[in-house]
Formats: sequence, C-alpha cells, structure tokens
Amino acid sequence: MGWEAIFVIGLIVFLIVALAKDFATPDVLTLSCLTLIIFVGELFGSEKLPKPAEAIKEFGNSGLITVGVLFVVVTGLIQTGAMNLFTQKFIGLPTSVLSAQLRLLFPVVGFSALLNNTPVVAMFVPVVHDICKKTRISPSKLYLPVAYMATAGGVCTLIGTSTNLIVHGMLLTETNRGFTMFELGLVGIPCAILSIGFILLYSRVLLPDRIPAISLGDDPRQYSVEMIVQRDGPLVGQSVEHAGLRHLPGLYLAEIERGQEILPAVGPREKLHADDRLIFVGVLDSVVDLRKMRGLLPATNQLFKLETADSQRCLIEAVVSDRCPLIGKSIREGKFRTVYNAAVIAAARSGRRIESKIGDIVLQSGDTLLLESTPEFITKQRNSSDFFLVSGVENSTPPRFDRAWIALSILIAMVLSVSVGVFDMVTASLTAAGLMLLTKCCTAMEARQSIDWSVLIVIGASLGIGMAIQDSGAAKAIATQMISLAGEKPWVVLGVVYIVTLLLTEIITNNAAAVLVFSIALEAANTLGVQFMPFAVAITVAASAGFASPIGYQTYLMVYGPGGYRFSDYIRLGVPLDILFMVTSVTLIPMIWSF
Repeated sequence: MGWEAIFVIGLIVFLIVALAKDFATPDVLTLSCLTLIIFVGELFGSEKLPKPAEAIKEFGNSGLITVGVLFVVVTGLIQTGAMNLFTQKFIGLPTSVLSAQLRLLFPVVGFSALLNNTPVVAMFVPVVHDICKKTRISPSKLYLPVAYMATAGGVCTLIGTSTNLIVHGMLLTETNRGFTMFELGLVGIPCAILSIGFILLYSRVLLPDRIPAISLGDDPRQYSVEMIVQRDGPLVGQSVEHAGLRHLPGLYLAEIERGQEILPAVGPREKLHADDRLIFVGVLDSVVDLRKMRGLLPATNQLFKLETADSQRCLIEAVVSDRCPLIGKSIREGKFRTVYNAAVIAAARSGRRIESKIGDIVLQSGDTLLLESTPEFITKQRNSSDFFLVSGVENSTPPRFDRAWIALSILIAMVLSVSVGVFDMVTASLTAAGLMLLTKCCTAMEARQSIDWSVLIVIGASLGIGMAIQDSGAAKAIATQMISLAGEKPWVVLGVVYIVTLLLTEIITNNAAAVLVFSIALEAANTLGVQFMPFAVAITVAASAGFASPIGYQTYLMVYGPGGYRFSDYIRLGVPLDILFMVTSVTLIPMIWSF
C-alpha cells in the first residue's frame, strides 16, 4: 500500500469524523477534502492522485446534472399546484407520524421500483414538506425514511437504480447472462417489506425532532382574510375537515357567509357550498397557504382588475404610515387598487383581526396589509412616505392551477421515456425541465432559485473523493485483504463481499463500489470454483443499500437540509437497516441463486 493510499484513507477517516461532529457544513467539508487531495497530488507530483482536471470533471457527472435539473422539474410541479393534486387524492392528510409513514412509504417503494430513485425523492420532498406543515409533524421523522425506502424500492427491479444496470452490463460481458427485469425482486421485495416494518416500529424513537414543529408564537400578527369557494371547484361539497381547512397551523375558520346567512363556530363536518365566503383569522404563513389552495379565491374582486397575470404577482406586507393619503377612508372608498395597483388580501391591526370585510376596513396608521401585486410595488413603495415598511413574502406567487395537468403530463412523459428506454435520465430530465419553462409552469427566476447548490457541491466533491480512493489503490487494498480473510467457504466469502461493497458504498459512490468489488468477487468465485451469480446479486444489493452515511447516495444528501439532520442520525437509523438488509440478503441469495 503506497503513501497515497494511506493519505487518502486518513483523510476519509477525518471527513467521517468531521461530518459526525458537525465541524462544518457537508459542502464545505467535502470540497475542502477534495481540494486537499488535489493540492497534495500536485505538490508531490503523484500519479496515483487525481489531477485537477480529473477531480473536478465529476462536477459534470450525469448523476449530478440530473439532480440539479430535477430541482427545476419539481419547481414546475410546485408552482402549478400539481403536487397538491397528488397529495390530496393519494396521500391525504395523516394524523400522526405512524399514519404519515404508512401513507408515504409504500407509494415511495412502488414508484422507485420503476423509476430512478432521484426523481422519486425529488417528487416527494414537497409532499413531505406540505404534510409536516399542516400536521406539525417534525420533518426529521419523514424525510429520511422516504429516502431510505426509495433505495429499498430501487433494489426490486432491473431499472430501479443505475447500479443495477451497471452490474447487469458487466455480468453480460463476463458471463453472457444478466438479470431479468424482476429477478432482483426475489431478494429486494423481502428486504423492502422488512425495512418498512422496521421503520414503522423504531424510526420514531431513533430519529429525534431535529426541526421543531411550526411555532405559532413566532408570528404575533393575526390577519383577517376572506376567501370564496370557487364555483365548480374541487372543494364544493367537501366538508371543512376533508378540504384541509382545519389543519393549517395558526389559522382558524371564524365564520362562513352563505348568501344572507352567517354560520359562526363552523364545525369540521360542515359542507362547503359554491360561492361560500370564508372568514379566516391566522398567521402569515397559513394565509399564504390559503392563497395557494386549489378551489379557493380571494374574496376581493380587485384581483381581477390588476394589470398583471397571476404568475407575475407575489404577496407583499405593507405597514400603513401616518402620511398615507388613504387614512380615514375605507379600502373601497380610497380606491386602493387604483392608487397602488395592488389588491388587499388580508389585514391586521395591533396584531389582531379587524372585525370588518376587507373592502369596508377604514385604514389607520400602523395597519399591516397583505397585498397582492408585482415585485415593482416593492421597489416603488419601499422609500415612499405612504408606508412605514414594505417587504415581499417569500414563495408567495399564486400557483398556476391551469397548468397543473401540463406539469403532471411532463413528469409522466419523463418517467415513461426513461422506463421504456427512449431516453436516458439526463436527456429526459433536461427535456422535462425545458418543457416546464416553455409551458410557463415555472419561470426562469423560479428555476434558478430552486437549485440547492450545496447539495450539488457535496455530490460533485464526493465523486471526486471517490475517484481518489479508487486511483490511489486504497479501496482495492482494503477490499482484497478483507476477502482473503474469509478463506474458502463460499457463504462466508459472500458475506465478506457484501460487507466490503457496503463499506465502500458508505464512503464513495454506489456505482464506484459496485465496479470496484465486481472484478475482485469474480476472481474469488473462479478461485473457489463456484457460480458467480450469487456474488453479483450481493454486490448489486449492497451497493444500493448503504444507509449509514449521507454521502453514500445522492438522495440522502437531498433530504439532509430539509430534514435538519446530523451525521449521527444516519448512523442511528441506517446501521440497523444496513444489518437488516445484509442478514436478509446473505440468507436468501444462496437459496435462490445456488453456488
């Protein structure tokens, strides 16, 4: 073992410890380690450490590009409200962590068996976010289980992950016999079922509440907002509870106006009628959610008179100053919309609701108004004497509901084109992202803002580090030594092959781990005089089923931030899952594929 291998192994140990101790963010740590590898290689002129051009070329890796582009695809689904269609019809609104996991994990396994894991996790990130926000479930209880079950589902079919296809291709080359479409499911399905059972039983204990449930005390303002049930909309005929109007945090339905009738203290089973006027009182975030809910429209008719399209508007908070010319006049009398080209959606006074309809509110100094207008309003009025304070509300553009089915059609087309082999994942995702922009399911600015660059940096740097582990000879030295210790017992060698592949998967990429161990395991099988297929299956499963490290698989990095996780959380839940997968696989594989 050369000094390069020893150096890289030491650096990987440091990286794992640094991630576990949260010395810095994952993107800073991984990029720093890659930089150090490049620096040392150039300083000593080593041929066994990647050159700068080789190390950074992994930032153009197809998997990394796919992840980045899928952020745009998901943005199109979010901005059109398409994901709400999915959650309302298939997931619903769970009432507990167990209920949420039951409703999420089985669909995730099913989807990921037929799709690449990355788009499946990307699809479910906004779904989980919506569930957590409405039910106050800590995101840490759901994001990682979803990512893990996407991995478990990917082991069930040939097209579930890219690793399966890579091993399949190498098998064809070496033995002229690859995997059939559902052959891996003979071991993958039992593993997935047992993993779901384990997560349902123990994840609530093993995963702490890293991000607290939404605190209703964070926002002292209590807005009063009026919404109308859209005629022929999806909420007509639904109960208040089934429509999801009782589960928005910090918001309550004060009353319903139905023609000349007023229904106070509305019960959860009250049916909604077309043109019902709903009076809500609550905090800003939930008022914004109301504006994004399919089937509800702001009660003010001033929105229809605004000069700009919905997709170009946003919500804005403005505090009325004592110099505002409309003080002492109602919003309707003062012609607020005409004067400012902005419609008042909600209002608050001294942190409390105002007992009037929006149009009848007589403005006073210090009133806080929630407006719908264009970003130009912020630029124009920020330094105006009419308002003390003007600020935009993040992610408040009204959804483009008329394009929801367009966005869903683009997603389905992307999935089908990859499944039947018309396009590879990169081509399909790039095309889908382009169509999202062309059909105006999302804007270019929304697309740019949606990309999580820290995730992409971690993936790119991790791929570069994986290249150094391979090129330096560190991985081969470790793998060869561990397999040689197993002796000449095929079952023991199979177990060691699984463990070696798993360990490499946890610290480098799954594809690199599979490629590296494949040739070593093939030589071991030939030496023992046994069939290679059991070893190929073990490599395939182990290369995908590394759960104990966030850098082992790109989908685990996608949920690292949203779930508020620490490195230790992956170890706490991932190590038992690693053991469960390993024991199940090493037990079943020789029974199905004989030596």
